[in-house]
Amino acid sequence: MAKDNKNNIKCIIEEKESVVARMLPPENCTLTKLSRETGIRKGSLSTWKSKAMHGVTKDRRKSENKITSKEKFHTVMETYTMSEAELSRYCREKGYYVQQIKDWRVKCLNANERVVDNIKNFSEELKEEKKKTRNYQRR
Repeated sequence: MAKDNKNNIKCIIEEKESVVARMLPPENCTLTKLSRETGIRKGSLSTWKSKAMHGVTKDRRKSENKITSKEKFHTVMETYTMSEAELSRYCREKGYYVQQIKDWRVKCLNANERVVDNIKNFSEELKEEKKKTRNYQRR
């Protein structure tokens, strides 16, 4: 008998997680719609969603300051080929925001462009400084 209870609890937890996942991005299903489909009261759904969002937000705040550049790069590499739905699921599991990862992608892609621009600027400045130095030496 105890074995059946454990399996039932596991099924209930899995169902709850799937309902909560539907309330979060990318699906963002409304409480009314889910309440009609599942027969679960809107108040319960609202509480579940709130707890899920609070827990994720709390985890994200902790991790945001502790994420190293190397970890960000690996996350970008790991998620680069994911669809929006897969990326959203990944973010919920890892405690990231989708927008964070998209920002990290842009930064990774543009990282080397700044170096090239800086080199061009430095070369132009160097040429100007050399001209000034020659003019001073001629005087």
